[in-house]
Amino acid sequence: MTLTIAAAADEGYDTAFVPSEGVLVILGFTMVLTFMVLIMTRRLTPMVALILVPTIFGLFAGAGLGLGDMIIDAIGTMAPTAALLMFAIMYFGIMIDVGLFDPLIRLITRLLGDDPAKVVLGTAILAGAVSLDGDGSTTFIITTSAMLPIYLRLGMSPVVLTCVAGLMNGTLNIVPWGGPTVRAATALGLEPTDIFVPMLPSLAAGLVIALAFAWFLGLSERRRLAGSIDTSKLDATAAEGGLRGPRIFRGSDAKPGARASLRTGNIVTVNGTRGRVAVESLVDTGDTAMADTMLDPNRATLRPKLIWFNLALTLAVMVLLVLDLFPLPYVFMVGAAVALVVNFTKLKSQADEIVAHAPSIVGVVSMVLAAGVLVGVLNGTGMVDAMASWITTVIPSSMGPFLAVITGILSIPFTFFMSNDAFYFGILPILAESAATYGIEPVEMARASITGQPVHLQSPLVPAILLLVSLAGVNLGDHHKKVLWRATVVSLAMLAVGVLVGAIPFAA
Repeated sequence: MTLTIAAAADEGYDTAFVPSEGVLVILGFTMVLTFMVLIMTRRLTPMVALILVPTIFGLFAGAGLGLGDMIIDAIGTMAPTAALLMFAIMYFGIMIDVGLFDPLIRLITRLLGDDPAKVVLGTAILAGAVSLDGDGSTTFIITTSAMLPIYLRLGMSPVVLTCVAGLMNGTLNIVPWGGPTVRAATALGLEPTDIFVPMLPSLAAGLVIALAFAWFLGLSERRRLAGSIDTSKLDATAAEGGLRGPRIFRGSDAKPGARASLRTGNIVTVNGTRGRVAVESLVDTGDTAMADTMLDPNRATLRPKLIWFNLALTLAVMVLLVLDLFPLPYVFMVGAAVALVVNFTKLKSQADEIVAHAPSIVGVVSMVLAAGVLVGVLNGTGMVDAMASWITTVIPSSMGPFLAVITGILSIPFTFFMSNDAFYFGILPILAESAATYGIEPVEMARASITGQPVHLQSPLVPAILLLVSLAGVNLGDHHKKVLWRATVVSLAMLAVGVLVGAIPFAA
């Protein structure tokens, strides 16, 4: 339980004052908006903003010396998530280095070719298929590991990858074994299938729109690259080296005479007798350990003789994730340890492999723990409760018959600004109780409440999205600029279709 201002005062900590509920509402919304502006305008990195902005607003909210305990309490609840992401990154990074996914990359490359439009659409289909397991972290790890090397090889923007993967995963997050539908069912005493099945037309519409966005993003990338790159030179250069397209090697480890090298700053340079062509991607941060190792067919970490063992180990890890017999962090801890011992028998090789993935691990784990500051301040100061109470009081009684649609619209910003737990257990029951007086069934309110999930999945409070942008080397603000309005369109379309088919009442 997060330490609140009142609890902190009872424990003897210095709390400057207890602000009114109205002040907490203003501070809560202002804090989240300030954070969003700072990262989207690139004034602060997400990790720094996650730490400094809530700290300042927490002091304004009267937390005083109790602020530290609120934050440490929240970080403690997020520690298992940080451990899960740390060892999941390490595990999949090892599998990439040893070549487990190389056949998949070659298959995808043969099927999609070098057409950016097809690559982006393929990214959406892959992300959608993997999203059926209900776990965003797994989806983003697999999608990024499979597709990012292709994006870099073609000079495509990884922001497009994160946008498409985030859209598909957010749309499919309403599956009955996923978090929001289960939360809504639990909060209102319903069966998840009663919420989900009538929403299948909405889900289908959301997926069609997300795929359409992916196709148009791919066409945009095709036009951008066609206007900035002379592909004939790339193909000619590749033909001289016996390659299909530029060949990417790991950072500064590129071998002399290599046709291409991936450098810090994300510049792919193709060298050949016909001259020099530079392709700049739109990534702003340094190369990630997971992104730049896969397409070198001669890398020292390859273990072709162990591919069947590594495949069996990965399948075992995936099965254990689905069965939920053990805590997920522990599953990946054991998996990473076994993978290291079997694939890298020497102590130095194991240490080198761990260090190789440190950039990806530090990037995502630091942001997850930093997000604990934001969560701690929102919960500990009472901002979340005040925001939830405020929204239920500002809806005039004349709008009562439209509460189902209003709930669907509110779910878009509110599940972005706060956790699913806060929305489904704090706000939804109050809205559902009010709606019942107008003859709106709780199950109808629950269906409306899950339509905001495409936007929710883009929230910095969702660890999986932090994992996605870290693995792709994409700035969170750049991701939000491209994905938020598209996710909002998908959410509104799902709500509209739900109303049209009668799953969600427009008016009681």
